[in-house]
Amino acid sequence: MTAKAERKENPISMRLPVSDIAMIDRAAGLRGRSRTDFMRDAAVRAAEEVLLENPLIRMSAKGFAEFLKVLSAPAAPVSEMVELAKRPAPWEPGYVTKR
Repeated sequence: MTAKAERKENPISMRLPVSDIAMIDRAAGLRGRSRTDFMRDAAVRAAEEVLLENPLIRMSAKGFAEFLKVLSAPAAPVSEMVELAKRPAPWEPGYVTKR
């Protein structure tokens, strides 16, 4: 009995309007790519963006308790931000531009 080779590629089927396929084919052609290569690259890029926007953070129970403790503590004023908040806005009287 021979062992089955592990499949390295898996098909994905999609139903798309003709207008979407035409646009994809045109863009793929401009890049000199096949429709499959173009769509695979676009899908992988989109997936990577989503995953990078939502990083997984792992920490111990003790580390998480410390994290919550820091978040629950009152905020300390940042002197630069306090000074900035006291300045008049450009549309308010008394605003002076620095030259």
